[in-house]
Amino acid sequence: MTYSADKVLGDLTTRERAAVESIRAALEEDPVPGRARRLPDADPRSQSYGVDLLPEQTGRRGITLVYRHDPQLDAILVLWLIVGP
Repeated sequence: MTYSADKVLGDLTTRERAAVESIRAALEEDPVPGRARRLPDADPRSQSYGVDLLPEQTGRRGITLVYRHDPQLDAILVLWLIVGP
């Protein structure tokens, strides 16, 4: 099931939230880490990526953090958190 990032944060456990926050904080240092996978993007000025968190990292469910990176603005926008069963 897919929800926008701000809607799903309230439904995460403490450990899941901590895992997502660690990825978000890491993106401030490296907006395209080696574990990010490129996703199709309709905007030629930005690039979309997904970072997967395994259940071992979250303590419960797999989570994919989908974000858009604009290199010109040096900005990241978290678009979605996709939470597994």
